[in-house]
Amino acid sequence: MSTPRDLGAPVTGAAGRFLAGVGLFLRGLGLYVRSPGLMLLGVVPALISGALFVTAFATLVYFVDDLAALITPFADGWSTTWRSLVRVAAGVALLGLGGLLAVVAFTAVTLVIGDPFYEKISERVEERLGGTPNAVDVPFWSSLRRSVVDSLRLVGLSVLFGVPLFAAGFIPVVGQTVVPVLGAAVGGWLLAMELTGAPFYRRGLRLPDRRAALKTDRPTALGFGTAVFVCFLIPLGAVLLMPAAVAGATLLARRVLGQPTEG
Repeated sequence: MSTPRDLGAPVTGAAGRFLAGVGLFLRGLGLYVRSPGLMLLGVVPALISGALFVTAFATLVYFVDDLAALITPFADGWSTTWRSLVRVAAGVALLGLGGLLAVVAFTAVTLVIGDPFYEKISERVEERLGGTPNAVDVPFWSSLRRSVVDSLRLVGLSVLFGVPLFAAGFIPVVGQTVVPVLGAAVGGWLLAMELTGAPFYRRGLRLPDRRAALKTDRPTALGFGTAVFVCFLIPLGAVLLMPAAVAGATLLARRVLGQPTEG
């Protein structure tokens, strides 16, 4: 009997699968054209949490010089040039860590606040593709509780990965080139797991099932998640594109579960 891996296995190479993941996000954007009212409703919870996280990140930017000096006391006695270089690197690393945590936490909070809206968007996508196979009836409060617990786990993972990336940010050249790419990949993977929550819950599947399914087509999941992560870093991108990300994540979930993604 065919397994989800057999059914969903793409025929292209890793680069092609990565681009296919980006394409799923772009297809989610197409829902704006077909269901503008529904998508605009999905912007409302994103506006609420977006205001909180923009304020928090702006505060980090404002105090980043002071924080960089605070965490590099060993450079106090260095020459002005070297002290400045180290503290600029520290500031960039702090902003990178803050950006990673902000995007993952923003997504978690927004999904909780807007659970009914995003559930409806995800359901609409599934209906256009033939419905949800093996759907289960999950009570709202039970679904919300699971969503909160799983989101907290994923935010915890972002901290776990973010701290080593922050430390690596001090390495000359590598910290300013390789580390941002790794940060986007880590953030993208976490966003892919976070945003696919609704379609997996609808099938009675939990976070471990979600992680296992996404691993069967990791390049596609990374392509989707990285595209979302980068767009969420753009000013107002996270607020305006959150509904599209939910729609694209539903397509991603169907793909890795071996279900049709073309209507």
